[in-house]
Amino acid sequence: MSHLQNIEPKEVFHWFYELNQIPRCSGDEKRASDFLVNFARERNLEVHQDEVYNVIMKKPGTEGYENSDTVIIQGHMDMVCIKGEGSNHDFTKDPIEMIVEGDIMRANNTTLGGDDGIAVAYGLAILDSDDLKHPPIEVLITTNEETGMDGVHALSNEHLSGKTLLNIDSEEEGIFLVSCAGGANKITTFKLEREKKSGIGLEIKISGFKGGHSGMEIIKQRANAIKLLGRILEECNMESSIRLSKIEGGTKHNAIPSEARAVILIEDIDSVKKIVGNLTKDLKEEYRVEDSGLNIDVKEVKVEDVYIKELSDDLIDYIMMVPDGVQYMSKDIEGLVQTSLNNAIIQEKDDNIEIITSVRSASSSSLREILNVLSVIARRTNAKTEEKSAYPAWQFDKNSKIREKAVKVYEELFNKKAEVSAIHAGLECGLLKEILPDTDMISFGPNLYDVHTEKEHLSISSVQRVWEFLIKLLESLK
Repeated sequence: MSHLQNIEPKEVFHWFYELNQIPRCSGDEKRASDFLVNFARERNLEVHQDEVYNVIMKKPGTEGYENSDTVIIQGHMDMVCIKGEGSNHDFTKDPIEMIVEGDIMRANNTTLGGDDGIAVAYGLAILDSDDLKHPPIEVLITTNEETGMDGVHALSNEHLSGKTLLNIDSEEEGIFLVSCAGGANKITTFKLEREKKSGIGLEIKISGFKGGHSGMEIIKQRANAIKLLGRILEECNMESSIRLSKIEGGTKHNAIPSEARAVILIEDIDSVKKIVGNLTKDLKEEYRVEDSGLNIDVKEVKVEDVYIKELSDDLIDYIMMVPDGVQYMSKDIEGLVQTSLNNAIIQEKDDNIEIITSVRSASSSSLREILNVLSVIARRTNAKTEEKSAYPAWQFDKNSKIREKAVKVYEELFNKKAEVSAIHAGLECGLLKEILPDTDMISFGPNLYDVHTEKEHLSISSVQRVWEFLIKLLESLK
């Protein structure tokens, strides 16, 4: 902590550091949740923890603000846990190692947890303060946001009364979000059937891609390692019939997969090696701008058994046919993605091969179209599908008062024009609006970069400015 003691805002980075000492991958938030409960009890604050470990902490309004409308400060405690190649970090027990380089804070070859630990830190700093002016505060910190918004799905309005909600889960300072996409995960399963067939095969591994958040970065057209692996396997299968022995790729449903690998058994190893070599050159040229770090490794391995021929062919066909990336752009907001999908994970699970595809859209009909397309492709390749973790879009509110107030405060404070925008990613505001229909909402945050990757980092000066903005905004809501 000593290297953070002089970084402003001290009160925010103190609590960010304390939170980052606690492992909190999605689905493993109990320790972080209990930490928040203890924090509130130590300060004699009203606190509520529900069965899925969402936490609500309440603080009365300061002098002169006792009768002001309550404001909800909201974020999520879980983080996407990704580490780079060569990292020995254990997300179940190791704290995040926070490194400062000038204005940048990053982690040591892992995700930093700024998404959305910085919101938790802001909330705790407000609750811990004794010299700030603010209305009654309800700090709502949810769980499992990154894997399907399970925490907010389980939330009720029983302990929430706020008429204004400040969601601090955005990644570009000065851009106030007032709408977001809805979405769902499509789970496609193939029955895993093997047979004994041994010999010398090849392991094909694709790596070196940037990956990134499948909502925020999807417009950048970065390479999807699973899709590119499918292209390689199809070329090989056309030249010399192959049999899959193993296939896997991706780690998180909301992260563009940066790695994938397959083990195959083939008769003509040399011809397949040549195909992969030639295709590697083509792919490097295709992605020289978006993903110049593309790397494809091929090595000989011993194979003991393989997927049955029908399964092998069906998997390759599915990966080839399934769409990926941006499908439609918004016709209302220039430069905004309307509909996209991310083929996020392929893995052996129980007795199946499971493929998880994250679909996002600001249009419910377009969302349904893409989900139906996936169902059709699955049917044609002898697979089954189901939908999970659906969440609604957050619709634009033309009468929002907090939107106008936030823009005014920001521009007066920094003499810089603010931007009002929408986002092609899921925010909890969509579900929160269903729970709190009369609550006025806005989303903002400091500059965060490369979230959902081991290169995640934040701007320290931006955290400071957003802290100053948050203080002024609360002060103005008398």
